[in-house]
Amino acid sequence: MKITVLRRSSVPIALAATLLAAFLVLFSPLSASAHDALVSSSPEADGSVETVPTELTLTFSAKLIDGEGATEVVVTDPSGDAVTDGAATVDGAIVTQPLRGTGPAGEYHVIWKVVSSDGHPTSGEYSFTVTVGDSGTAAPTAAPTSAAPEQSATTEPSTAPTATTAPDSEDADGGSAWIWILSILGVLVAAGAGTWLALRGRGGRPSADSDTPSER
Repeated sequence: MKITVLRRSSVPIALAATLLAAFLVLFSPLSASAHDALVSSSPEADGSVETVPTELTLTFSAKLIDGEGATEVVVTDPSGDAVTDGAATVDGAIVTQPLRGTGPAGEYHVIWKVVSSDGHPTSGEYSFTVTVGDSGTAAPTAAPTSAAPEQSATTEPSTAPTATTAPDSEDADGGSAWIWILSILGVLVAAGAGTWLALRGRGGRPSADSDTPSER
């Protein structure tokens, strides 16, 4: 008598589970790291204005979450005194911080903190320069023959790189994303090789459907 035995291979189920796990591992960290970034500002980072403006604006890449204590902006003059005038307001992706509109010439420092559209807080800082200020005359950096202006000219740009902190974090996020992608590709290649070897091994085994000789 011929007996046929049907066996269902578990290889397709294991492969599907591997692909699903790879999808979840790949896309979860990418979505979690996509915080809103500062796109532009006025006064701009490392830029210069003649006098202290009456307000400072920050524009982000997406609509921010507003609420009590969610948004904070601090602007200080060269002596470290605050020149803000009231609380910051949020309108979609734009933050507006009122300023006093007066202050001496020199470097001003901006520190900001907001809550991204994904609910995570993010912060940063940068500097800008006031060239004239309340004195009505240009800062000493305009005189090329004086030793003091040369020192000022070399000192101001050296303190400005604080505005480059955000791009470095984005590069780090991009690098970690590529590491995840390469890791997942390695998992998929290993899973495909295992599946091929399993199917090849099953093809070389003796068939279970052959007739067994009957005893006489």
